Amino acid sequence: MKILFWGTPAYAVPSLDALVVAGHELVGVVTQPDRRRGRGKDLLPSPVKARALELGLPIFTPERIRREPELQARLGALGADVSVVVAFGQILPPEVLAQPPLGCWNAHGSLLPRWRGAGPIQWCLLQGDSSTGVGIMAMEEGLDTGPVLLERSISIGLLENAQQLGQRLAQLSAELLVEALPSIETAGTGPEAERLARLGVRVQGEVGLSYARMLTKDDLVVDWNQSALEIHRRIMGLYPGAVTQWQGKRLKLLATEPLVARLASQLSPEARCLLAEPAVFSKGLLSKGLLSATAAPGTVLAVAADAGLVVGTAGCPLLVREAQLEGKSPAQGQSLLQQLGCSAGDQLGGA
Repeated sequence: MKILFWGTPAYAVPSLDALVVAGHELVGVVTQPDRRRGRGKDLLPSPVKARALELGLPIFTPERIRREPELQARLGALGADVSVVVAFGQILPPEVLAQPPLGCWNAHGSLLPRWRGAGPIQWCLLQGDSSTGVGIMAMEEGLDTGPVLLERSISIGLLENAQQLGQRLAQLSAELLVEALPSIETAGTGPEAERLARLGVRVQGEVGLSYARMLTKDDLVVDWNQSALEIHRRIMGLYPGAVTQWQGKRLKLLATEPLVARLASQLSPEARCLLAEPAVFSKGLLSKGLLSATAAPGTVLAVAADAGLVVGTAGCPLLVREAQLEGKSPAQGQSLLQQLGCSAGDQLGGA
């Protein structure tokens, strides 16, 4: 098949590669323009553009595809049978959606209608979903409202962060796209309603509908007055961006474990040991005239060289396994304790 591919982040690269390996003809790759990234603010191509350059594919980088009718016409002249969209980052206008005779298809990283929108991976972790997946959806003008041709679910691990889950979903997206395209080709051309009927797509209902709103800088700040599980979900879902304060400096939290007894089977051996010896939480505090039961949320309850910091929350404690202090490299275990120089009774958080 002749395919016009739309994608931007690293998440979309496995799908691009899979289509090439499957023998399809990529007539063009549409991606976001080069952006300034990193500490040096160098102008860099998107991961999809970088891979398309390696593959020698034609590349198009619209600033706003809706406002560029000339480029829309050029894309239409490529003669693609089908458009495939994986995390492109812009909404395609009706004129573009109507171009390919076999339609425009999107590999969406959730089980629709759960988490329509731009951040489904982050939000399924933030809300503590036990499973998620990928759906191959026929695109229409609405935001992720199209009917679903093929979908597959996967379970989410308690200690899995957004980057790790994203890598698994990216691979699943690639597999499902390759699986779905022969059916799309066999269904043939014709009026959209007839094509979709031949494919036996599932029309989305309203049950379980939710939107993955855009995240802001305020979302990144950890609130120690929440429970350990809520804080852990935020750190995993926003990886690697969740932050707190330590002695006036920004502390990026990278890996945590909620010390909740009912979750013990899903925790690391080090965390299970801490759960088995709760007295360790109060040992250091008692020497400073504090009690773990009355310690304010955000208080360091204990330090464990082989594990990290045990921090108080509104409920059970939270084990901070890996973090990165402003101006420093990420650290864990004893290295983290040395980097922070903290002890029981110290406080995280604040302005």
